Amino acid sequence: MPPEHLARFVVDSVAQLDLSALYAQYGPRGGEPYAPEVLLGVLLYGYATRVFSSRKIERATYEAVPFRFIAGNLHPDHDTLVTFRRTFLPELKDLFVQILLLAQEAGVLKLGMISLDGTKVHADASKRKAVSFQRATHFSPHQPQQPQQAAHSGPHHAPRSHLHRCSMGPCSQGIRALLPGNDRMVPRLLTFRFTS
Repeated sequence: MPPEHLARFVVDSVAQLDLSALYAQYGPRGGEPYAPEVLLGVLLYGYATRVFSSRKIERATYEAVPFRFIAGNLHPDHDTLVTFRRTFLPELKDLFVQILLLAQEAGVLKLGMISLDGTKVHADASKRKAVSFQRATHFSPHQPQQPQQAAHSGPHHAPRSHLHRCSMGPCSQGIRALLPGNDRMVPRLLTFRFTS
């Protein structure tokens, strides 16, 4: 592997961390445990390369050279990875922040922002209530649409609204959230990617 590979950075960074809190919780019973450096390293490398599943990480320790390098040619089971993650979750949060700070100091961290909109839009697949996006942009959120007469309205045809009162329901709120110029606060999720 090249000297500037991300896997080498992960191994070097994990070696700089204080893992005494993790070692303190390891007990003397049972078989030979995996070192926390190995499990933390493969989890961190997996998250940095968008491999989040413990089963995929386990498979990668057999198939992918960077994972094999970090794991020292060991192959932790997916149950071991899940148990490690669950047991040490509070400690892992702090360790991941420390790794990100080390990456920032080394100049191999790229930060980005993803905007999320949590608007819930009422789903109604009825053909008579379907509204095109172009028509929806003409909604006035404070004024109900006037009912329009059907082309052949007679004694057997009651007047129908083209939008069937959808303009004042939750769907208009969702559509307004999609329109440009919306002043709503949008929650943001911080993302990171290591650059090589």
